[in-house]
Amino acid sequence: MSDMTTQGVTGTQGAGGTTGASGSAGAAGTAGGADVLIVGAGPTGLTLACDLSRRGVAVRVLERAARPHRESRGKTLHPRSLDVLAALGAGEGITATGTAHQVFRKYFDGEHISDTDPFAPADSGATAARFDSAVFLAQWQTEAFLRERFDELGGRVEFGAEVTALTQDADGVRATLADGSVVTAAYAVGCDGGRSTVRKLLGVAFEGHGGGGAEESMVVGDVEAPGLSRDVWHQWFTDGGAVLMWPVPGTESFQFQAGIERDAEGAAVPPSLEVFQRAFDQHAKAPGIRLREATWLSTWRVNVRMARSYRQGRVFLAGDAAHVHPIAGGLGMNTGVQDAFNLGWKLAETLAGRGGPELLDTYEEERLPIAAWTLKITDDRMRHVVSAVRTPGTGIEEALTDEVPTGYRWSSLAGAPGTAVLAPGDVAPDVRLVGGGRLYDVLAGPEFTLLGIGAGAGTALREVADGWSGPLRTHRVAPADEAAVREAFGVPGEALVLIRPDHHLALLVPGADPEPVAAWLGGRAR
Repeated sequence: MSDMTTQGVTGTQGAGGTTGASGSAGAAGTAGGADVLIVGAGPTGLTLACDLSRRGVAVRVLERAARPHRESRGKTLHPRSLDVLAALGAGEGITATGTAHQVFRKYFDGEHISDTDPFAPADSGATAARFDSAVFLAQWQTEAFLRERFDELGGRVEFGAEVTALTQDADGVRATLADGSVVTAAYAVGCDGGRSTVRKLLGVAFEGHGGGGAEESMVVGDVEAPGLSRDVWHQWFTDGGAVLMWPVPGTESFQFQAGIERDAEGAAVPPSLEVFQRAFDQHAKAPGIRLREATWLSTWRVNVRMARSYRQGRVFLAGDAAHVHPIAGGLGMNTGVQDAFNLGWKLAETLAGRGGPELLDTYEEERLPIAAWTLKITDDRMRHVVSAVRTPGTGIEEALTDEVPTGYRWSSLAGAPGTAVLAPGDVAPDVRLVGGGRLYDVLAGPEFTLLGIGAGAGTALREVADGWSGPLRTHRVAPADEAAVREAFGVPGEALVLIRPDHHLALLVPGADPEPVAAWLGGRAR
């Protein structure tokens, strides 16, 4: 990249590298085994599979379902998740297929009230994010792009593989499948959803509330609606309820959402095409539209729960297996993607002998507080939006929030004190570079990245690279980009900035002293 001068790269693995993990992984990676066993092939499991595979870690992904589903389910990918998926090499198809700046069309009592784009226009400044809007696409589409990327990296999802028993000892994990076969691995990760078999086998409490019949919230499904415009997300509200219909890009389908219909005894009526049509007629008041081809029918129930712990020995929980919460704000799938991106590099470093139990402990240390916050804010926003939509012109954008935490300032991995702008643990900012590239292009690899800012940084970069045996990318910021990078990180002069493989800051060092960086890599990285 012309905007950044590479001063040295040591121990870098290629994107599809075959470098095997060392240490305990070698014993586990026997016939039928793997370095890491991932249970569940949803967005969380596939994100983790792609991240580990590009690091040369041997992965097996087991999915209980017999084949990939075609259900829209979670449809919102926020900018931070788009950054993650782009770094993994799965972002291009997702952003090309999905809808950014989705227009929300609000109606009240059948009357069109307003059209809004709840995502602010892109900032034109140097630190403007690459993705200035969430992207909307069906979950099955997101999963398909991630499976494709996993295939490119040499992996394959094993469908129809149900885990029925799980044991572990000091050497690894042993999973027994429904067909009697056994899979061994150094570590295992349960990414198998809110009803996680792995979590139940571990005996980890899933604390919170919801999930019973009294907590039923809405019916959801995928239907076609010939004659209904597909360029907006239709949101019809009345004093008695609502119907939402979001167009699944590249298809003829809409994701349908509506309140529960109840019979004369107050019992919930199971979802059906007829139930959907009655709700549509009641709230949309558009008699010319007839729904058809209901390919997915489901009932969504309010569930606010979190696993008491994210790790037991060599087994971890991620995504919905670790936390479930209301759909307000579309944070569920995103939280799982970011769980996986946090855990992947830590497993890889440990398997390579450059990490240990303390590094693995930071997965729960960093991600559990994020989940706890997400449960609270989504519960609060869900209650708020139910009330707010009674005002004509107000839609479910009321569920969105700018308060989503993205950093881990409390983490034991957070190094030296930060600046007035950033602190260790924060997500590194993206920066537009003079030559047309971006700082996140530099961070796209699986390595740690050490940025050098200022004339004296070159020597420090070489010293750190020569003294560290692990994957490390070093970059001297080009003089033309120094002003923008300094402003983004809040450093007035020369500085070294160590960035973790998951884009979070490890430490910011004023001046060009390589010792704090070497100490962090040699100590905290373990």
